[in-house]
Amino acid sequence: MTFSGGQARGGEARSLLTPPKVVAGDRIAVVSPSWAGPGVFPEVHEIGLRVLTEVLGLEVVEYPTTRQLGASPVERARDLNAAFEDPDIGAILATIGGSDQITVLPLLDQEVIRANPKPFLGYSDNTNLLNFLWRLGIVSYHGGSTMVQLARAGGVHHDFLDSLRRALFTNDTVEIAPLERFTDLQSEWGDLSTLVEPLATTPEAGWHWYNADRTVSGPTWGGNLEILHWNLAANRWIDSNSTYSGCVLMLETSEEMPSSDVVYRMLRDAGERGLLSQFPAVIFAKAKAWHTHAPLDESQRAAFRDDQERAVLRALYEYNPSALSVFGPDFGHTDPQVILPYGGQMTVDGPARTITVTY
Repeated sequence: MTFSGGQARGGEARSLLTPPKVVAGDRIAVVSPSWAGPGVFPEVHEIGLRVLTEVLGLEVVEYPTTRQLGASPVERARDLNAAFEDPDIGAILATIGGSDQITVLPLLDQEVIRANPKPFLGYSDNTNLLNFLWRLGIVSYHGGSTMVQLARAGGVHHDFLDSLRRALFTNDTVEIAPLERFTDLQSEWGDLSTLVEPLATTPEAGWHWYNADRTVSGPTWGGNLEILHWNLAANRWIDSNSTYSGCVLMLETSEEMPSSDVVYRMLRDAGERGLLSQFPAVIFAKAKAWHTHAPLDESQRAAFRDDQERAVLRALYEYNPSALSVFGPDFGHTDPQVILPYGGQMTVDGPARTITVTY
């Protein structure tokens, strides 16, 4: 399929292939390309697996490193290559993120993966794989993990589950709307009783729109900002700037909660390279503003998000002042999360204040 570039750019953006979707009863691979969280918290992982089997009707296939702590990049890459190559595997879902997936990328078999495209779902450190697949011309899906969204305190959220179904089973085109409430908080996986009741939530304050006098359509690219910055530093995993012209840039920050200064500097680096100016539209997810290392109260969390938004706007003003930008969609590390296509079509309609995606 071919996606047209945004009106701010004109012309055509990159074309990507949407892999075949699964049906109930299919086998899906559950892998740990980064940290093997299921090896530390197996009971939490099992909660997530039950959603896949009992709610979605899928058969789960684990690989040797899914629960193997300390698995080498070679071992993790071997499992990913095997999952893509196996014709009986219909989709691949990451258990969680981590911090070293970039070391797995050189060991992946590009020809095997290109010849056997299938939906891959993950976020955070899995931005490495999402970008890897994008460069191969394959649509993937930003979001989802067995350890977080599927084992959510109080049960899997219906909005997340709807987006998971679309990513796995359909090619639907739908509008992504603001949620009613969200949370930055997290349960304590070492105490399963904290998974019984939902966490305290905060009312949605609404998305913030800038340069919203136009409509932009194009394939998405981006993911976790910190991981993209690592990819930029490594250089080998980012293509020439013009490759991204006409794409919609979607960004989010992790539970490490980078300061507004750090966020600005990472975007400044992309701007100095000439990359940031390629995107006619930018959507930035609601920032996670609470963690055990930074237990901010509600007013402090709001201030943290405001500071991050100002940092992004500063970078855009300096390097891409005409970009249509939206702050607040829930595709990052906050809860509930909405899975979005990575490389799939997104339309950001400024006058209508809507975002539409094709899975």
